Amino acid sequence: MRQPFTHLDSAGQARMVDVTEKQPTVRSATAAGFVRCSATIVAALRDGTVPKGDVLAVARIAGIAAAKRTPELLPLAHVIGVHGASVDLEIVDDGVTVSATVRTADRTGVEMEALTAVSVAALALVDMVKGLDKSVEIENIRLLRKTGGKSGDWIR
Repeated sequence: MRQPFTHLDSAGQARMVDVTEKQPTVRSATAAGFVRCSATIVAALRDGTVPKGDVLAVARIAGIAAAKRTPELLPLAHVIGVHGASVDLEIVDDGVTVSATVRTADRTGVEMEALTAVSVAALALVDMVKGLDKSVEIENIRLLRKTGGKSGDWIR
């Protein structure tokens, strides 16, 4: 059976889903992405010699801040309490893996917050290294898992 589009009213107009009657539950979401970098950038990241400073720290903080500001960026996202957010970055041979986990005890999930955290952390990383090589690419941003809520747990 096909699910109706919850963000459309009966006339087909966009609307914010009303979650007033839903009970808060513990929920989490984890997303990931990849920033493909040249060997020069990877070496500078590993050596800590990027001219703009501590790239991973800036990207981590940018991602956490972005998770908390998701409703400002996505017009139909709900304002919810982001009760926990972590952003992890790992330098690998061909770039940097970025992952974020966001947690809440609220009426709706945090999938968009996790995806936003990864996206903005990746953008911050690009901003910090683009002076060394403009060919940096952001790839494969995706939801990995979510827990809680009416639809239950989901794992990619």
